[in-house]
Amino acid sequence: MTAPLTPPPPPHEQPAHSAWQASPPGYVAPAPDASDGAHGSYGQDGPGMKTEVREAAVITVAVALGGVLLGLLWWWLAPHVPLVGGLDEQGSWVVYLKDTEGEQAVGVDGTFTLLALAFGVVSAFAVFLVRRRGGVPLVVALTVGGLLGSLLAWRLGVWLGPSQDVLAHAKDVGKGVTFSAPLKLGAKGALLAWSLAALVVHLGLTALFGPRDPDPYAHQQGPVPKDGYGTPPA
Repeated sequence: MTAPLTPPPPPHEQPAHSAWQASPPGYVAPAPDASDGAHGSYGQDGPGMKTEVREAAVITVAVALGGVLLGLLWWWLAPHVPLVGGLDEQGSWVVYLKDTEGEQAVGVDGTFTLLALAFGVVSAFAVFLVRRRGGVPLVVALTVGGLLGSLLAWRLGVWLGPSQDVLAHAKDVGKGVTFSAPLKLGAKGALLAWSLAALVVHLGLTALFGPRDPDPYAHQQGPVPKDGYGTPPA
């Protein structure tokens, strides 16, 4: 008489290690982390510090040169402060404001501030369009370039404006004749308007529309491998 045949063991009794001998179809092994190698991270995280510094230097010069246009606009749009020259009791020339209650001097500072804010917004948009990734060197370039551009615009406007020698100007035009005062920036804090506007706008654009960090699990495609019991590994 023959012995009964022994049925094969059920699938769940197979060794667990045999389930890992072959990967399921469609599974792609994850790529190595970029942090494993210092040289491999430049290709994904940015062009490199040297390239960013060079770009920042170019942007600083370009933004600073925009101060020429700001100075021309300030000289053209700023209101004129009227002055009048005359002789005092001792026969010496004196100069005084024609309209003591006028607000032209405030308008000069306000015009420069508004123009500087507009230049800051425009320069931030331009830099963001050129390089969307952002970075500390670009922020520094916008800040320094805006300050240099404001200084250049201030000095250019003063140079293009009326003569700084008020007494000589009053003598040239004659007694009682109205002439314009030199272009003067009373509120020196307006020199920071360009840099502050560019900094805030660029950081906002980078936060809203800048590239996001890659998802570390985006490269994993296909079904997740499972062990012999159909459970994903821990």
